[in-house]
Amino acid sequence: MVRIPADERRDLLLRAALRVIAEKGVSGATTRAIVGEAGMSLASFHYAFRSHDEMMAELVALVVEGESTAVFSALQPDADIRSSLRTGLHAFLDYVIADPGHERVMQEILHYAMRTPELEHRAREQYDSYRRAVTELLVAGAAAARVTWTMPVEDIARLVVTVTDGVTLAWLADRDEPAARRVLDFAAETFTALATPIPVRERAE
Repeated sequence: MVRIPADERRDLLLRAALRVIAEKGVSGATTRAIVGEAGMSLASFHYAFRSHDEMMAELVALVVEGESTAVFSALQPDADIRSSLRTGLHAFLDYVIADPGHERVMQEILHYAMRTPELEHRAREQYDSYRRAVTELLVAGAAAARVTWTMPVEDIARLVVTVTDGVTLAWLADRDEPAARRVLDFAAETFTALATPIPVRERAE
């Protein structure tokens, strides 16, 4: 019997969990259902994760990392901030469209956590992870474009997450891609107004 490395086992279980939740919802994503989907034993799960809750947290992190990677990969060095914002927002939508199941799973996890008193912290942590990822992107984009934000970057990140969350839900409901992209273009223009060029003298310091 081939022994699967621990990291690979965790990844296989997480991706199996994504498929199970997309099909059956969080309530149907029992440990037994997940290992069955992954083709592993029940013991494999407990070797990989200390608890079902830990697995759910890592599942959120996996999807957020995928979204961030997709956006970072699309950004061009030295692009102006308007182009960076537009490119990043559209890259996010491309990621959503490429695999809608991931975003449905995120919504499932969020609503399940909000309905479950002992898991309410997971809902808060999920949005914290969204905002941290967007904050990193905004900081990197501003540095590349040589601009500074005119309001706290954490607040702008909150606005960006609000927009992308709304666009994601609307697209999942109506699959109107042109409309979603128009909204993102408007958002890019709006967020661009919150950036101001860094004076040349300050850049040299």
